Amino acid sequence: MTSLTIITRLTDGLPLTASIQEDEQSGRDLQHYQSQAKQLCRKLNAQSPDRCTLEAGDMNFHYLIAQGVCYLFLCEASFPKKMVFAYLEDLHSEFNQQYGKKVPTVTRPYSFIEFDTYIQKTKKSFIDSRARRNFGSINTELQDVQRIMVANIEEVLQRGESLTALDTKASNLSSLSKKYRSDAKYLNTRSTYAKVAAVSVFFITLLIYVRFWWL
Repeated sequence: MTSLTIITRLTDGLPLTASIQEDEQSGRDLQHYQSQAKQLCRKLNAQSPDRCTLEAGDMNFHYLIAQGVCYLFLCEASFPKKMVFAYLEDLHSEFNQQYGKKVPTVTRPYSFIEFDTYIQKTKKSFIDSRARRNFGSINTELQDVQRIMVANIEEVLQRGESLTALDTKASNLSSLSKKYRSDAKYLNTRSTYAKVAAVSVFFITLLIYVRFWWL
């Protein structure tokens, strides 16, 4: 399985540690993905969505931003998204505990490269088939991944569209959707009232007619 994990400082994209697993049989150009990962990390900022998936053909970039640090993972697009973000959450918890206070002060790239050992061990546990079967029991508190924004890596890097702008568009679409549902509910309510009023008028008219006729 081809994969890349990189942890960077959010303010300037400084790489703090990384872990690479290359599958020679896949024929993928991992250097190209590494370059994209570095470009992406330099574009991210405090206004970027804190969770996002970026599609890159048959591979996906997934990232998590927490406490001034970006945790980025590249893997095959078929890899379960819930498992990916559980993996990133795990890395964040351990990395922040070990190095959180040191992150703002380091100046040298890959200052915490020894964290690669933990990355490799954690990644193996999530890739392991038994971990896949038992995943539901360790993911009960993870937020719904369907709400995580999805974009295309080429749009973000080559066309220069910012993730903030994409997030704004997504928020606008969500607002429009809510407004549409609200308007539809209002129209349905008015329609119901109109039908009730029409039926009431009919019965009142009928009662008046019957009463007048028989009296």
